[in-house]
Amino acid sequence: MIPTPPPRSVVILGGGTAGWMAANLLQQRWGGSGTTVTLIESKDIGIIGVGEGSTPQLKAFFDELGVGEAEWMPRCNATYKAGIEFVGWSDKPGSERYFHPFATAVDPFTEQTFFQAAALRRRGAAVPAHPDPFFLTTRIARDCRAPLAPANFPFPVQYGYHFDAYLVGATLREIAVGRGVRHEIATIAEVVLGETGDIASLRSDDGRDFAADLFLDASGFRATLIEGALGEPHRGFGDNLFNDSAVVTPTPLPPDGAKAMTSATAASAGWIWHIPLTTRAGNGYVYSSRYIDRDDAAAELRRHCGLPPDAEVRHLSMKCGRVERSWVKNCLAIGLAQGFLEPLEATALHIVLATVKGFTDAWERGDRDGFNASIARRYEGIRDYVVCHYRMAQRRDTDYWRDATSHDRLSDSLKSIITTWFTGGDLEEEVHRQDIAAYYSPMSWHVMLAGYGNFPPPEKLQPLAPSPVDLAEVDRFVSGCALNFPSHAEVLSRLAAAKAA
Repeated sequence: MIPTPPPRSVVILGGGTAGWMAANLLQQRWGGSGTTVTLIESKDIGIIGVGEGSTPQLKAFFDELGVGEAEWMPRCNATYKAGIEFVGWSDKPGSERYFHPFATAVDPFTEQTFFQAAALRRRGAAVPAHPDPFFLTTRIARDCRAPLAPANFPFPVQYGYHFDAYLVGATLREIAVGRGVRHEIATIAEVVLGETGDIASLRSDDGRDFAADLFLDASGFRATLIEGALGEPHRGFGDNLFNDSAVVTPTPLPPDGAKAMTSATAASAGWIWHIPLTTRAGNGYVYSSRYIDRDDAAAELRRHCGLPPDAEVRHLSMKCGRVERSWVKNCLAIGLAQGFLEPLEATALHIVLATVKGFTDAWERGDRDGFNASIARRYEGIRDYVVCHYRMAQRRDTDYWRDATSHDRLSDSLKSIITTWFTGGDLEEEVHRQDIAAYYSPMSWHVMLAGYGNFPPPEKLQPLAPSPVDLAEVDRFVSGCALNFPSHAEVLSRLAAAKAA
């Protein structure tokens, strides 16, 4: 099959992190073939910037662009992220908190022991099965280390970042423009459709026309092109993801500095994030307006952060869901215009990268339907994992949590995962059977379900003598590996010094 040639011209509507990521990727992929990439943003429309954390895919993105951490991290007040700590999602003794680690190449030495322990515990054996002791990046984050493997520890470690979303967008803009992307400041007043229903051009309020072969909609929740002009339906996720609002505020860093982890603390009607940057901490309360109003949510966030009652906060609205198809006619939706899954797992930029890279491959293959199906499945897979956080949480102290932990609006895929767990089945095999490990691995599912303490109650457990789980040996291995990793504060200081030099 002869590949479809790249489009001659691409117009991206909307800047921010999503738009500029796409501009960089398209310029790198197609710029050398003569494709002209133009990004249009309005000076009157700001960036939402809810998420300031990432998954490891962001590192792969910067590596692909050839942009080193010393070049971009200090400019964006960025820190490292080894995973996410969940606090207060369970009131079961011993399960009040757990850490969801990013993967490392040494996990196979302890992962199967953890899987075995969890399986035995699910079947009623009194063996230790909390996930925290079993994984290296958990220890790295807790010990205030950075997830950077030195040369004498030749095992790859995955990690993400925390960053200022505004500064990342500005940095990506500078990189893109320096590599040939055209940047236009304009407010689009009209979307002009051609006779076939494709987008012919975007017309600005000062009369300029921006024509192209391909348009990317990065216009945020407005979805100006994909929903507004092309009428693509939006599929809401509100029946099982209740949160539709957020209130955010910065605070100074804690005395012990920035740890390489995000924290997600359960609150009365949602959860509160804490994200450490080099200059401040970002905090936000993601909540459902059906269970708490904005003023009470703001007051709860201020109390959590130890702020005075009149401390300034910013309110945001969210629309969880996705468009039915991401690629419609000659338009590709990305970022918030494409869809939104609340930031519990920091997947927003991951989906942007998967969308743009998957789209360029599909364009050249001429496989629109396959691409749309693949992206929809990715959204559904990530949604199921996020839904499972709420459905399997172990707290019932408010109406919000009673409803979140008791509803039956689950996909067949998630029902099978939960059934496998509670019937003592092979969860690793079930994840691979469903072919969903690309979204969340068996390790991730085990860590979440075990971390919340989803096991038979203590009075029903039977001791095993001897126990097949030697936690002392696990601790010796994990703690010994962690000693190879540098202090997080020292690494950030070196990056800042390199920038100053």
